[in-house]
Amino acid sequence: MKLSIIVPVFNEEESIEEIIKRIENVSIGIEKEIIVVNDGSYDETKDVLERLKRKFNFVSLEHQKNQGKGAAIRTGLLKARGDFILIQDADLEYDPKDYPILLEPLIKKEVKVVYGSRNLFENPRSSKSYFLGGQFLTFAFNLLFFEKLTDINTGYKVFAKEVLEKINLKENDFAFCEEITCKVKQLGYKIREVPIHYHPRSFKEGKKIRWYKDGLRGLWTIIKYRII
Repeated sequence: MKLSIIVPVFNEEESIEEIIKRIENVSIGIEKEIIVVNDGSYDETKDVLERLKRKFNFVSLEHQKNQGKGAAIRTGLLKARGDFILIQDADLEYDPKDYPILLEPLIKKEVKVVYGSRNLFENPRSSKSYFLGGQFLTFAFNLLFFEKLTDINTGYKVFAKEVLEKINLKENDFAFCEEITCKVKQLGYKIREVPIHYHPRSFKEGKKIRWYKDGLRGLWTIIKYRII
């Protein structure tokens, strides 16, 4: 068995080396394949990745212009050869040490989709508005899709490859989270949530998502795919 780890990256020159090291060092009992997609970074991310290629074994892909997290994930999926696909943000908010708990239900063939929830035990919060925005989007999804999830916007989502092969992803930005969750539900797959650790960074430290823009887009995405 093999795990494909897709790492979408945009302007993460300070953290990309550390996240690749952590992915390399974590033991999961199966083969790993790392796919890094540089989504049009204009800082030193590209140079750092070129240097890291001499030290670590990973696939490096690049967008000439920034297209968004969803677009970067789609590009990574084109090269993914693993039995399971995991999305890993490059900003160090999520720790690869949680891979074993994320993979266990998939390896045991209990489910085909696993989400790592930040809300199943106490974790720090980046800001009150960010937390409440995530709670609201999760509530909206649960209401419209008759679910009981706790964190649809988690950065840790893991899928059996066969699931993603059935889904035509379209959203380019952070609305990937809402789109994939809606489409997984529409296909009838159960989403298993497991507790994960979360180490939020502040907006001053480079956090990119904005609830006044991305939150509204996420809400519209939920409504749109409920109607379609």
